[in-house]
Order: sequence, then structure tokens, then C-alpha cells
Amino acid sequence: MNDVQNRYIDREKSWLAFNARVLQEAGDPNVPLLDRLRFLGIFSNNLDEFFRVRYAAIRRLSLSGKTGQKILGGVTAKDLLKEITAIVIQQQSESLRILDIIEKELEKEGIFMLNETQLSQSQQIFIHDFFIQKVAPALVTVILNDLAEFPILKDTSGYLAVKLVMKVRGKSILGIVTGKPEVRYAIIEIPKTINRFVVLPSEDNKQYIIMLDDVIRYNLHHIFNIFDYERVSAHMIKITRDAQLEIDSDMSKSMMEKIALGVKDRRIGEPVRFVYDQSIEKDTLKFFLEKMHIDSEDSVIPGGRYHNRRDYMDFPNLGRYDLLYKPMPGLPIPGLSLEGSILEQISQRDYLLNAPYQTFSYVIKFLREAALDPKVTCIKITLYRLAKNSQVISSLINAARNGKRVVVQIELQARFDEASNISYAEQMQTEGIELIFGIQGLKVHSKICMIERIEHGKLRRYGLISTGNFNESTAKIYTDVTLFTAHQQILKDVSKIFEFFHVNYRLYRYKHLIVSPHHTRSRFNKHIDREIMYARLGRPAFIKLKMNSLSDPKMIDKLYDASRAGVKIQLLVRGICSLVPGVKGMSENIEAISIVDNFLEHSRVYIFCNDMNQEVYISSADFMTRNLDMRVEVSCPIYDQQVKEELIASFDVGWKGNVKARLHAENLANKYRPRGTNPMFRAQFETYKYYECLLESNNHF
Repeated sequence: MNDVQNRYIDREKSWLAFNARVLQEAGDPNVPLLDRLRFLGIFSNNLDEFFRVRYAAIRRLSLSGKTGQKILGGVTAKDLLKEITAIVIQQQSESLRILDIIEKELEKEGIFMLNETQLSQSQQIFIHDFFIQKVAPALVTVILNDLAEFPILKDTSGYLAVKLVMKVRGKSILGIVTGKPEVRYAIIEIPKTINRFVVLPSEDNKQYIIMLDDVIRYNLHHIFNIFDYERVSAHMIKITRDAQLEIDSDMSKSMMEKIALGVKDRRIGEPVRFVYDQSIEKDTLKFFLEKMHIDSEDSVIPGGRYHNRRDYMDFPNLGRYDLLYKPMPGLPIPGLSLEGSILEQISQRDYLLNAPYQTFSYVIKFLREAALDPKVTCIKITLYRLAKNSQVISSLINAARNGKRVVVQIELQARFDEASNISYAEQMQTEGIELIFGIQGLKVHSKICMIERIEHGKLRRYGLISTGNFNESTAKIYTDVTLFTAHQQILKDVSKIFEFFHVNYRLYRYKHLIVSPHHTRSRFNKHIDREIMYARLGRPAFIKLKMNSLSDPKMIDKLYDASRAGVKIQLLVRGICSLVPGVKGMSENIEAISIVDNFLEHSRVYIFCNDMNQEVYISSADFMTRNLDMRVEVSCPIYDQQVKEELIASFDVGWKGNVKARLHAENLANKYRPRGTNPMFRAQFETYKYYECLLESNNHF
């Protein structure tokens, strides 16, 4: 193994190791049964996106004729594709094994998954009626043999590949019909407008579920009754396409038009993965592979009877709340009331919201109050991913209707949310909201909001700076921190960022915020260099970093430098970690863990010892090259002492985790952190308890 490979873990393999941690949750018998199914769905959904983006990018590199060794850390693109496919096949096999175990456990709980061959007479009647009334009107079925062009299969849908063996119409010799039977092929798209899991009527205190796929299989005779066939079979297939967004260079088109066209063209992107039911007949598989031009460069993966297992994220709960995690309702923020004026309270001091441990309602309250307050003249906000039926958008429209100036920077290139964001943009445009569509070559990934208010004849600003999206849906499952502040100097910097959106040829200087693409790398390098200096002077020196991904080689090298100087480094990295921890002479002072549990760890918190005068930042940026150099990101210093202590304490709670914490390591083994003689410490549960204690302490005083 060469030096480059020793210094960095391949980011694609590290990502696959993260998804393997998600799969571990599905396989963990200590996780509630229905939540184990949810983790299976998350695993599958993650894998879909990986193939659409990362695998597709490496495939394009391979097809270009370049080896890609320089940017891929010494391995060729072609070899990396093979390694990825081998890992994915193994993970898919493991996921099927886990699903089989879960289904057996569900049966012990009186919940049975049936297929079309296992139905009682009353269930058959129910399924037939359900098909006629609900399913048949929504079906798209295409006979393929005589088509001039094979239909475009969508990579968000599942399909049944159907084989019809027709009755022979040859001559009869001595009572035996001769001649080769004609074979017809068809494709049935499984409707997404109907829940994939059909709940059957209960019988004998038992609950039954059948997949929509099997409802269709049971009724194949109804679909193809105009054909005189001898036998029919249906096997599921699934295609994944390259999701690269091609932006039209036509200057006469608006950005919204260009993105909309790019999203539309994505449906005909090159196939990068073909997954099939491994029990499919060879001639049927060959027919589909040839018709879809799937070649050796594509990832052809045998699977089980059902694909699109991301649908398990929406598995019906059947009223069995005993088979789900006990809910942790969002807590109030100590000292910050949802009654009365939230702006008035923020004017006195900063507050921190740590979702989902605390309720996201504060963000909505902040925006709704600004929409109604006669003294508020302007609201400015950046939007990246939004909830379906977004309360944030509703609040902004409400503000515009109340005569406020509303300025929204909406990122139309938020991957897989482009269509949703275009729809929201059109909605806001009709309400007179000023829209900014970003900067050429830079995604706007920052999460900032600023309110301008006239108080005693002077302009005063209030703001939100967050690590996560202004999205009330994901705020229930993603851990993110949001600062509520009236710090006028910080908010003056926020105002400069909105100026940058309008006049982006100027290089702005920020006194407090650290802003990508211009300053993030250099400023954090200086913070690391300062820790190196203190370590060499024999003074206290440590760095604590919590993020989603760590893959930028230069930042990794800087952390290696710090480790060699004696700086103690703790890394809480949920996903990709290309840094190799614990290597003597390179990274022996670095520990790195990943926590994968009921909530998705998403907040970014950066803590520097600074000779025990700790500096703390919250950030929208991971230590990835794209976040440092190719996006608009914001890292915000924390000046309020209470908020600072809270962030340091919550990091330390996470770091003590020894139940759902896995060790980052070069071998990507996902070993759980050794517990030794320490008692079980589940970081997310303990974090919730920490915020409960904060609340009780505040109420006591």
C-alpha cells in the first residue's frame, strides 16, 4: 500500500462504511423492530443516492479514458468501481439476511408478511377488490416486444419484469403440439401513489401485510387476460441513473428554466446500477439488459424478490408503538418563552436551539412574529431544503402580504430537491418576494436569517444562524443547532453575506463570521496552528470537532501536523472520515468515532482550546473540499458564555458515548467503541437528559 493510501481512507469506501453502520442498526436486536425496518429503508435510500451521485461520477471518469489515480488516492477509477460493486453486493446480501430475521421476529409479535401464494380465501377476495378499485386504475403496463424504442425507466420507481409464454399454435402430430412457444415481455411500473405496504384485515388477533408488488402478481391474470398465454411470471427490477445536473448555457433562459430542464433531463441519465431478483429466468434478464444497453461498466447486482427497500421508511406502525422507540418530545429552551415577544427576549441575550432535543417551534415563532411586527421592515433568509407544506415559506409569504420586504436566497441546485425548490420559488415570486438564485459556480449552503427592525428611529438586527436547514420536518430527526442572536456585529457580517449574493465580484471582509469560499480554510488553519504553538510551548492544547464528513486532504494533513505536535484531537464524524486515526508518528493523538442512532447526527460544532480560553463555532460547513472552497458556508463564533458552555457540554456528552459509537479505522471494520468497565452511555439519550436537566434547573431558579 503506498503512502497516499496510508494517509487517507478512500472517501467512497468510507461512505459505504457509514451506510454499513446504518445497516448495523437494522441488524441490532436491541433496536425496536419497526425502527429496524426504518433503518433498512434508510440504508437503501442512502445507497440509491450514492449510486446516482458518487458511483456515477467515478463511472464518468472511467469512461473518459482517464485512470483518475491522482484524484482517487492511487487507485484507478475502473478498479474502484469493481471494489464498490463487490462491497455493495455483500451489503445487499447482509440486508436481505437481516430482513429475513426481522420478519421472523415480527411473526412472534403477531405481524405477518404474506405473499400472493399465502392468502386465505377472505384475503384473496379483499386483494381482488383492492386491486380493481385502487391499483388497476393507477397501473402503467407496457408490452415490449414490438416497440421501436424501449421505454425510459425511472430510477425512483420499481418495476415488475413480466414474461408471458404464449400457448403454441403449431401442428399436432400424434396428439402432440409442435412448434416453439412465442414469448412476450412486458413491464409494469409499481405505482408510487399507493402505499407499498397493503394492510390486510386482521384475523384471529393477527395482523397481516402484503406488498403492493404481490397484489399485482396475484392479479396478473386480470392484467393480461386478453392474451392466450400458458404461463406468466413477474420479477422485480430497478434501475439507478446518473443524477448529474446538466445546466444549459443559454443566456436567454432564466436560472429556474435551466434547472427545471436539467431535472427533466436527469430521467434519461445513463444507467449506473441495475438490481434484479436473482430468481429471474436467464432469458428474461438477458432481454432487459440488452434492451437497456446495460454493459460491463455498469453495476449489475443480484438481489431478492423486492427492491426499492427505501419504502420501509414508511412501513405502517399498525398501532404497535411498543415496537418503536419511545418518543422524545421537543423540549422548551430554558429561559426562552414561546409566549410574548421572542425578539424582545433575544435582545437581552443569545439562545441556542438544539433540535430535535428542543422544539423547532422557536424558529417558526421567530418568523411569524417578524411577519406581524409593525417595526420589522425586512426579512432576509437562505433556504436549501424545505419541508413539504413548509411553515417557513408560509411565514415568509405572510410577511410579504404584511408589507415587509422579504429577500430569499433559495438554492435551486440542492440535490434531489431542485423540483421542490423551483415550485416554492414560483410560489414566492407570485407573492412579490425578492428571490436570489445564488452565484455561478457556488452553491449556497449557509443557513442564515436576518430581520431588520426600526427601534427608536434606528436600525436593529435580529438573526438565526444554523448548522441545518430551516425545515420543520427534518428538525424532528436531524440533530442541528441554531443560534438566536441580536449581536449587532455578527449580524452586520450576515448583512454583508446578503450583499455578496448581489455583488459577488467583491471580496468582503468579515470581522466575526468565517465564510466560505474565501476564508474558511485559512481561518481554521490559523486556529489549528495556534493549538500547535501552544502544544510546543507545553501549554494545554486540544481540538474537538463534530461534523458530518472529513475528507479534505489538506485539512487532514493539518490535523496530522497538530497530532505530531502533541495536540489532543477528538473527532465526532458521523459519515465519511478519510483521516486515519491512532497511527504512531502521524495521528497517535487523534481519536475518531461515529455515532449512528435514532437521530441523524448533523450539527457541526468546532471547539479550540486556545490555552483554556475555549473558542467555539457552529457551522454549516464540513471539512470537505466542496464546503471549504466551492460553497457559500458560514461558521459563527459563540460569544454568549451560557451558550458556549452548553455546546461544550453537549459535545462532551456525545464523546462519552459507548453504546452507538463506532471507531473510525483504516480497515473500516465499524467496531463498537470498547466499553471496558464503564457503564452503558448512550449519547443521544444522555443528551436529551442533559437538556431535561437544564430545563429543570432553569425552572427551579
